[in-house]
Amino acid sequence: MVTENIEVFTQSSIRLKGREGIVYADPFRMRDEPKDADYILITHAHYDHFSPEDIGKAAKAETILVVPEKMRGKAQEAAKFVGRIVTVKPGTHQDVDGLELETVPAYNGLKPFHPKNAGWVGYIVCIDGQRIYIAGDTDATKEAKAARCDVALVPVGGTYTMNAKKAAELINTIKPSVAIPIHYGSIVGKKEDADEFAANVKPPVRVEIKMLG
Repeated sequence: MVTENIEVFTQSSIRLKGREGIVYADPFRMRDEPKDADYILITHAHYDHFSPEDIGKAAKAETILVVPEKMRGKAQEAAKFVGRIVTVKPGTHQDVDGLELETVPAYNGLKPFHPKNAGWVGYIVCIDGQRIYIAGDTDATKEAKAARCDVALVPVGGTYTMNAKKAAELINTIKPSVAIPIHYGSIVGKKEDADEFAANVKPPVRVEIKMLG
């Protein structure tokens, strides 16, 4: 499984590159202004995931911004940076100008931070024939456990999401070829969370730590 096309920056800020184009998810605290995004995917409305300033750094005039349907109004804060805005509902499949997306509900089971009725999502993005699951801020829900993917990027920092052990349990259930920890070492979680996650993921799943800081 080739993952050179996947970059992880601060928090849950991700960049994918493939035949379908360049895809960012939740750009945040970007150091540069590449303005090369064909698509920008937003998982939910919290400031470390929906940052109009960072969307402006990644976007070009033709960029398509994809947001959960219940963020339709808030997404207008970034409208001036992108070509158009597309909304998605949880648990759906959509082709967005040649980019195949599936949305997975992303929410907490017992914690109050990400309620299910907010309609927030994770994405399964089809790039170069690979199904890449960007989980968003979620616990190990029944929907997450049903995700079919080749690569999974999952939060491990705890507090607002599942912790490293729970994230490893999720990975051991869905069994992607590669698992990549995110959402740690910055606002919440510590760098050691990625190591704990890796130690609890069972073969043959390969863990890759890509966080740049």
